[in-house]
Amino acid sequence: MDIEKTNPSLFFSHYGHHEAEPELFFAPGRVNLIGEHTDYNGGYVFPCALNFGTYLWIREIPEPVMRFASTNFDFKIQIPLQELAQKVNDEWINYPLGVIDQIIKRGSQPRGAELLYSGDIPNGAGLSSSASIELVTVQAIETLWNLKFSMMDKILISQTAENEFVGMNCGIMDQFAVANGQKDKALFLNCDTLDYELVPLELQDYRLIIANTKKRRGLTDSKYNERRSECNQAVQFIKKIKNINTLSGITLKEFLDLQDCISDPVIKRRAHHVISENHRVLEAIPALKAGHFKKFGKLMNESHDSLRRDYEVTGFELDTMVSEARTIDGVIGSRMTGAGFGGCTVSLVAQNQIEMFIDLVGDAYHKKTGLLPEFYLPEIGEGVRQISI
Repeated sequence: MDIEKTNPSLFFSHYGHHEAEPELFFAPGRVNLIGEHTDYNGGYVFPCALNFGTYLWIREIPEPVMRFASTNFDFKIQIPLQELAQKVNDEWINYPLGVIDQIIKRGSQPRGAELLYSGDIPNGAGLSSSASIELVTVQAIETLWNLKFSMMDKILISQTAENEFVGMNCGIMDQFAVANGQKDKALFLNCDTLDYELVPLELQDYRLIIANTKKRRGLTDSKYNERRSECNQAVQFIKKIKNINTLSGITLKEFLDLQDCISDPVIKRRAHHVISENHRVLEAIPALKAGHFKKFGKLMNESHDSLRRDYEVTGFELDTMVSEARTIDGVIGSRMTGAGFGGCTVSLVAQNQIEMFIDLVGDAYHKKTGLLPEFYLPEIGEGVRQISI
């Protein structure tokens, strides 16, 4: 827990004192260990919540406005309650505004409030800062406005806000992991049925290292929505032979038998990634449970290679980080994590090689890209919650 961000003086320095006291909420970031670009295809994913994320101080006020500020961005704004449904250019506040818009559409009456966000997730790094902002907002508004939402309500409010208000056609994985994370456990999630299992992340002599390429990505400006459209096209091809609703409605063996029904080679590659990635996740979970870490790492490697070759969402920086990681003894798996086009990699590294990994990979990456990477040794943390102060 970040002591500075949990000190109420941070809030008072922005908004001053008032007879009402502010309350503090927190939502984590997340890292996905394997299962990329499968969530919006109704497939399998394996994310976990992190010990860093977004803090939100919030206080009710009598004025009919909501005030938004952040310690991470200069932009701040005061919005009359009757204008909360209006998007504000491409600013960060569209994420909380989208959430509040969804809550109001569910029949709630807005009330005046002051909100201060403070995050320690690198923006645009692929660690789900957007879902973290969304979930912490819905948790705080629920408390402030005396509402009652189930955890699934909070997840769907957040996802819908990002889809419809922000314009990012994301799946449900990020919000689900941020909401339901548990300490030292990862979530094996079926994104079609939303059935999930909490799997202990007992890595023994290995450690997860997240490497930030510092290649920032803007998802709504990227090819993310294009990939989703390509997957929908693949479904239409396959439907001529087998009735499916998503690419996850077909096994890898079935796909290999009927793939020639997809006449477009690009669409075929997109489908091959999604369907083979589902297969990898289904192999990875029992491998991890049995302590077969090298097999789990091999599947991580295969995941990245498929994302590079078939799905084409990696790029020079991510591929460089992964290739340099794989040269280090004790690295048994390395892959991009998140939507791609920049952001982070996640690697499974022997405990006694961590310093060497950071030094050698960081130096080689900098020489090849001109970018100075950052490395994180995350702990697996809890989901969204209120913090007692």
